[in-house]
Amino acid sequence: MGVGFGLAVGIGGTIGAGILRTPGEVAAQLRSPWLVVAVWVLGGVYVFFCTASVTELATMLPQEGGWYVYSRKAFGEYAGFVVGCCDWMMQTAAIAYLAVAFGEFATGLQPGLGPHIKLVAVAAVVILTLLNWLGLRAGSRVQEFTSLVKALALIAFVVACFVVSPRGGAVDPSAFISFPASSGNILLALVVALQAVIVTYDGWYSAIYFMEEDRDPARNLPRSAIGGVVTCIAVFLLVNAALLYVLPIAQMAASRMPAADAAMLVFGSHGKQIILVISLVTVVSTINALLLISPRILFAMGRDGLLPRRMASVNSGGTPSVALLIGALAIIALVLSGSFETLIAISSFLLVSVYISGFAALFRLRAGQSQLTRPFKVWGYPWTTLGVLLASAGFLIASVISDIKHSLFTLVLIAISYPVYLLVVKKRAAHSSDPTSSF
Repeated sequence: MGVGFGLAVGIGGTIGAGILRTPGEVAAQLRSPWLVVAVWVLGGVYVFFCTASVTELATMLPQEGGWYVYSRKAFGEYAGFVVGCCDWMMQTAAIAYLAVAFGEFATGLQPGLGPHIKLVAVAAVVILTLLNWLGLRAGSRVQEFTSLVKALALIAFVVACFVVSPRGGAVDPSAFISFPASSGNILLALVVALQAVIVTYDGWYSAIYFMEEDRDPARNLPRSAIGGVVTCIAVFLLVNAALLYVLPIAQMAASRMPAADAAMLVFGSHGKQIILVISLVTVVSTINALLLISPRILFAMGRDGLLPRRMASVNSGGTPSVALLIGALAIIALVLSGSFETLIAISSFLLVSVYISGFAALFRLRAGQSQLTRPFKVWGYPWTTLGVLLASAGFLIASVISDIKHSLFTLVLIAISYPVYLLVVKKRAAHSSDPTSSF
């Protein structure tokens, strides 16, 4: 793989259906066009320096597994075990959620599928799993194609909003210098809006999971990771600008799907169908990216003996086949049961925790293992990395305060992981003398 694949998986993993919905949530919090733009810019600056920091880690430790690898190297096996399990659980829950979203979008285009949303979701997971089972090359071709199509579709939507919009030049420039009426709550509103923005930007790190499959990771990853995140920031800002151009801020704030409202104004009666098609392509691309990522977490953990070693088995196409199968079965079970909703509720807590583990690992490895080769160094270190670390910690604290129940549930899961880890280590030691053992 090379730069093209890295760009595709980064864009595919980051630009999801959320960008068609989240602008309405942000507008509802801020009620000011300039503040809406400002939080998306701030989110973009945050993920840009997050990407630069994790790019240094990935080129320093060019191994499969992503965040798990860095925590294990910096803080030991238990930290790696916890981060790897949390990361895999997040990706799996996200795929289940996106698969159901795919079923709902398909139902919007074909109402006859209404009673079979879960079956449509399962079919999408099965088909994409089979494509990835064929090998990395097949999965990467799907990723490159779908990422290109959805990026072009969103850009075309933006252009249409500016060119075809019936509002034309009717946008009131004074709206961009107005403040929310409830200025006393502006800080809380900004925090909530930034949380939504950061969740929408999630996926910027997608290229780090494929280091051993990259022809030249030291050269390619900085190009693909930085190029991918800049592309995603540009697309998100353009989409928001287009929505603000077409929709009054009050309508945007009241809408659950502002992109659909804008499309109805721009394309008339066909607007809904156009947005549904864009949403379907967007969701397929993101699901495929996560199906590429999640088996490689289990593969890395299995290879290091923190999971059964059969998780590290790879088929002739280069796919971690057992890990992919285990993940697909877990996703299908979550879709059919609907039990992924609790996991989605705690995902914002987990994803920011995983970010923090990586930034802390960078500080630890810079200080304690200066002999490691660093083909890429984050700009402005230590201040930029410290900035995103503190920002992530702030988001984590806000997540805990806003959802005590699921935060406590997450802490219980992490606590339970310790005896599980001890059992894993005990079994590994018991079987270490048996080369035929599957653990």
